[in-house]
Amino acid sequence: MKVYRVGGAVRDALLGLPVKDTDWVVVGARVTDMLDAGFQQVGRDFPVFLHPRSKEEYALARTERKSGKGYAGFVVNADPGVTLEEDLLRRDLTVNAIAQDADGHYLDPCGGRADIEARVLRHVSPAFAEDPLRVLRVARFAARFAPLGFTIAGETLGLMRELSAGDELLHLSPERVWQELQRALDTAAPAVFFRVLRDCGALATLLPELDALFGVPQPEFFHPEIDTGVHMLMTLEQAARLGSDARMRFAALVHDLGKGRTPRDLWPAHTGHEEGGVDLIEALCLRLRVPTDFRELGVLVSRFHTRCHKALKQAPEQLFETLELCDALRRPERFALFLQACEADARGRTGLETRAYPQPARLLRALQAAQQVDAAALASRYRKAELGLAIRQARISAVSAVLASQDRS
Repeated sequence: MKVYRVGGAVRDALLGLPVKDTDWVVVGARVTDMLDAGFQQVGRDFPVFLHPRSKEEYALARTERKSGKGYAGFVVNADPGVTLEEDLLRRDLTVNAIAQDADGHYLDPCGGRADIEARVLRHVSPAFAEDPLRVLRVARFAARFAPLGFTIAGETLGLMRELSAGDELLHLSPERVWQELQRALDTAAPAVFFRVLRDCGALATLLPELDALFGVPQPEFFHPEIDTGVHMLMTLEQAARLGSDARMRFAALVHDLGKGRTPRDLWPAHTGHEEGGVDLIEALCLRLRVPTDFRELGVLVSRFHTRCHKALKQAPEQLFETLELCDALRRPERFALFLQACEADARGRTGLETRAYPQPARLLRALQAAQQVDAAALASRYRKAELGLAIRQARISAVSAVLASQDRS
């Protein structure tokens, strides 16, 4: 029985990146050998085990044969006779098909180290096209490693297009699609993920609400980039610069879905797109089983991003109404993410990427002023039926006073 370090841990170490999780492949062992050694089996479709102390994953070397649709449609062979080379040849990309033995020597039958040097994401074999999940995985790796200069090999992109042109993507479970999407949102360049999916034709199948934005014009005065799909990707790029929270990035991604359903005869105007995008966001989130906090923030930004953009021209009562609509007093942390997504929208436009956007600061001053009102003190002065209105008026007055003072200075 021989044990090798494999996959992402080897790849990231070669790239000089922090290694977070280490996976191992075991050659020459049976399931009973692993159990007798104290390992805990966790894999249902193929033998994967947790080390009794480190809890790192150890998988028996295996081969796979396509037997059905989707990423789960494979027959797995994990007999002791499967070699390390055979195991590496079933992997998706050459950069993920490098092993390292106990002495630190590399075993690299697929040329992964050369592709790391060349900054290329290349498939290992034509069997790549048997697993539709690999379209999403390669797009995610492209997003993660774009800052290091990685690109997708032309022949690999060709196989991704072949996969996208068939019906294999339709057999991916919603959970796996969302898992890859969320992990892509956490990368340094999440817009690359969606750009790759569009380039290979997968976006129209998996996320038609996003794909529908490309080719839809906007008023050039406000959007020099004109194309709504381009704006969407630029907004996501700005969101990635402004913050790391995946919920905020998702909200920035979906904030303009309503523009995809504007009738052509009304282009380039998109009156009412804010509310018009809400049911599209909710449908997308229901289909992919997106967590509630992602959905709620996405809907919030879609509905009210225009109100945020107009904050400099709003009277104190209008500003306070924005705080009410966003539930900012009860959920200030979510409101901060809302403001980041709105700023990303404002800057996700050609030539306006670095423009000043003071609206969040004004709204935050208004929120801080409203938070200072002592509701308990007012409760002793007003009857219950009058208390709610009294608190609201006191908060509006506090907002008015703070902003007037700020404007004078």
